[in-house]
Amino acid sequence: MKNIEILYEDDNIIVVNKPAGLAVQGGEGVKTSLDKIFAEIRTPKPLLVHRLDKDTSGVLLAAKGRENAARFSRLLNSPEITKQYTAICAGRPKNEKGVINDKLLIHGKLKNSETGYKVLKTSVFSEENLEYSALELELGTGRMHQIRRHLAMNGNPVLGDDKYGDFTLNKKLRKSAGLKRLLLHASRLIIKDSFNLDIRAPLPEYFSCFFEQRIDNN
Repeated sequence: MKNIEILYEDDNIIVVNKPAGLAVQGGEGVKTSLDKIFAEIRTPKPLLVHRLDKDTSGVLLAAKGRENAARFSRLLNSPEITKQYTAICAGRPKNEKGVINDKLLIHGKLKNSETGYKVLKTSVFSEENLEYSALELELGTGRMHQIRRHLAMNGNPVLGDDKYGDFTLNKKLRKSAGLKRLLLHASRLIIKDSFNLDIRAPLPEYFSCFFEQRIDNN
């Protein structure tokens, strides 16, 4: 599947490990997208029911048929589905775990937003004397760029974030650590309902400079 790993597939859904840099949908200036790849390898084309930013890697689900698409669209906004992410951020959050619920401006309106987090590991990158943290995050809402915005607003921007991050630090890390990607990864999708699935995507290799520890989510 054009080097895209299939994590799970049945008659209802297909779940892939989307690589960073691949757009989910086509548009102006987009030559290749996951949506287009789906159209080439499956008939009828699986339908996208949630999104990941182009620069975010990890678990992404598409449904087979309109009935399944409607069903999973509803599930994705319910307690029946848990979406977990792994991120490497600058600094260390004030608390080892907590919930960020700062409202976010969406299309001119402030919207309630909720991101839960837990610190997995904190370390120091000696060449830049940079303290950084590996976080496990869980979405309570699904606003655009929610994790990236919430962490930046709280003083812990995701490393490699060229939109909300610390641009000076990212530039330094490109030279000293070879940082070229956003260090945000959709690591786990838990589907309860009648499916009872727990789908995980391994961290990309480019995380290893900052986080080599195996993630064992319970």
